[in-house]
Amino acid sequence: MNKDKIFKLAKGFRGRAKNCIRIARERVEKALQYSYRDRRNKKRDMRSLWIERINAGTRLHGVNYGNFMHGLMKENIQLNRKVLSELAMHEPYSFKALVNVSRTAFPGNNAVPKKEGLSSIL
Repeated sequence: MNKDKIFKLAKGFRGRAKNCIRIARERVEKALQYSYRDRRNKKRDMRSLWIERINAGTRLHGVNYGNFMHGLMKENIQLNRKVLSELAMHEPYSFKALVNVSRTAFPGNNAVPKKEGLSSIL
């Protein structure tokens, strides 16, 4: 990379990292390494967020995430985790229908939902 390109990429850095070529080159190289790494970590973080949302939605209906996904696989329902998490958040009735389909496909899903709060005492 030439000097102008380095300084353009180093714009906004603090101290001599923005105007001293040697330090700017090191900081820019490190910044590019971080951006490469974090593009992959972002995908990982989003997948785990989707799984958390699906798990929260399924537990409201007395099924855990693993059994829910297993039931969907047995029924050959090919919705990805991103779509399932959106359904769990914004379309609760559609998601409940999917939970019921999963429950009929996999007998391990027939657990009764636990009562929480005051209803568990009464």
